[in-house]
Amino acid sequence: MEKALEDKTDEELVVLTQQNDIQAFEVLVNRYESKLIRYGYRFVQEVEPIEDAVQKVFLNTYSNIQSFNPKRKFSSWIYRIAHNEFVDIIRVKCREPYKRFDMDMIMAVADEGDILAELDRKELCCKLDAFLKELKPKYRDPIVLYYYEDKDYQEISDILQIPVSTVGIRLRRARQQLKKYYEM
Repeated sequence: MEKALEDKTDEELVVLTQQNDIQAFEVLVNRYESKLIRYGYRFVQEVEPIEDAVQKVFLNTYSNIQSFNPKRKFSSWIYRIAHNEFVDIIRVKCREPYKRFDMDMIMAVADEGDILAELDRKELCCKLDAFLKELKPKYRDPIVLYYYEDKDYQEISDILQIPVSTVGIRLRRARQQLKKYYEM
């Protein structure tokens, strides 16, 4: 793969892919594969079907690449495709929602840097995973996108196709629910 392709923006790579440059699409796959697997794992909480689901995301992305407007943000578009795929998995499996707690708390513990803090952080991460499983998907998804995928409110709004104000409300409600679980 050419080094020049690695230096291009996502949107530039999409334009090249729209012009049938397969190597440009390979760069996009390399950039997003691990991110989407991580997102899927945290959202759906299953390992095996996530890799298959991410492959479907890339197939859907490639199949619909001609309809993408390069003036928009590619990451929001592909995360939306992934979101739809992961919601389908939850529907098919008829799974219960999952939950986790506030990442700010984890980061504070992680910053302490000693062995005791590391043990506390691991224990807290396990608890947070359990808490996150209890959230409804409509609250879980913004938490995962905001804290784990480092998306801002506008990107979450684009991915979930909800108003920015609704993103803020869902994040606030999710934090409140997670705090209740944590305090139990």
